Amino acid sequence: MNESLTVVDTAIGALQAEALRSLLEAQGIQVMFSYEPAGRVEGLSAGPLSEVDLLVPTGQAAQARRILADYYAGRLGTQA
Repeated sequence: MNESLTVVDTAIGALQAEALRSLLEAQGIQVMFSYEPAGRVEGLSAGPLSEVDLLVPTGQAAQARRILADYYAGRLGTQA
């Protein structure tokens, strides 16, 4: 990935981060993580050390944010 990256969300814990990555990658958006290594080693799932930033190519940040907004609002998978 040679394009610059933008943080589009911060997950709490590796499990949530992986779920969000799967959601975005299913839409063709490549995702990378940035996290505090100590939290990962200790297996923390709460607090600042458990936070995982989701980074995407800057050119796809707006699309990723729309997908995440739809996800958090419960609008995904509700075809009328």
